[in-house]
Amino acid sequence: MPSRDPTPDARTRIVRAATKLLATGGRNAVTTRAVSAAAGVQPPTIYRQFGDMQGLLDVVARETYAVHVRKQATRALTNDPVEDLRRGWDLELAFNLAHPDAFALKISAPSVAASVKVVHEGVEVLQGLVLRVAEAGRLRVDVTHARDLIYAAGTGVTLTLIATPAEQRDPRLSVTMREAILTAITVPASPEAGNGGPDAAPAAERVAVHAVALQALLTEAPGVLSPAERQLLSDWLDRLAASAGVRDAPGSYRRRRTGLTGP
Repeated sequence: MPSRDPTPDARTRIVRAATKLLATGGRNAVTTRAVSAAAGVQPPTIYRQFGDMQGLLDVVARETYAVHVRKQATRALTNDPVEDLRRGWDLELAFNLAHPDAFALKISAPSVAASVKVVHEGVEVLQGLVLRVAEAGRLRVDVTHARDLIYAAGTGVTLTLIATPAEQRDPRLSVTMREAILTAITVPASPEAGNGGPDAAPAAERVAVHAVALQALLTEAPGVLSPAERQLLSDWLDRLAASAGVRDAPGSYRRRRTGLTGP
């Protein structure tokens, strides 16, 4: 039986070398000389494979983030969707702070098709977490609006903390922002003590919460209604969800569910 060569190909060695250099020394450490020496290739090989060093950096950032997204997508969830969303925020922030150069590269290449793909994969994971909150009847705004609020707030907190020297970072910043967003988009889990759960909220908000929940659950019964009936019901649910005055334009939830529009 012929043996297989265990040595990685040149492209793989280059990406691995650049990834390690980026993680340990930052963006300035990823030079042609350093990468070629660590990967055991000649400098022209880098340019043949990636076009230039920026092309290599884009690949490294993309693959670094892709590994994280896969871990987020497969992590075990609990019976509390809001707590899972809270945990997702914390894990995302911790990863970005541990890989600040990869994060900066990821958000600085919005026009690179492959980078857009991996960013959208991450947004899809976030949307899945938000959808579980909606299906549990605990989301007071529509799924897309909640997802975009979380994404924007998380990105802002990350950029702020990365720009602040580690010894000067306020650990309360992320927690305060996270809880402010969760308070704005969710209702408490139970009606105990007379102040929790959707049934304790004002009437308009109760209608909105239940409309959002039904909107989220409609995807689980695709054959029950005709396309025309689904469209009509979605229009009604959009109007009901808007009754609390806390969501975006009517119809946006249904339209965006078919194609992500996040950053």
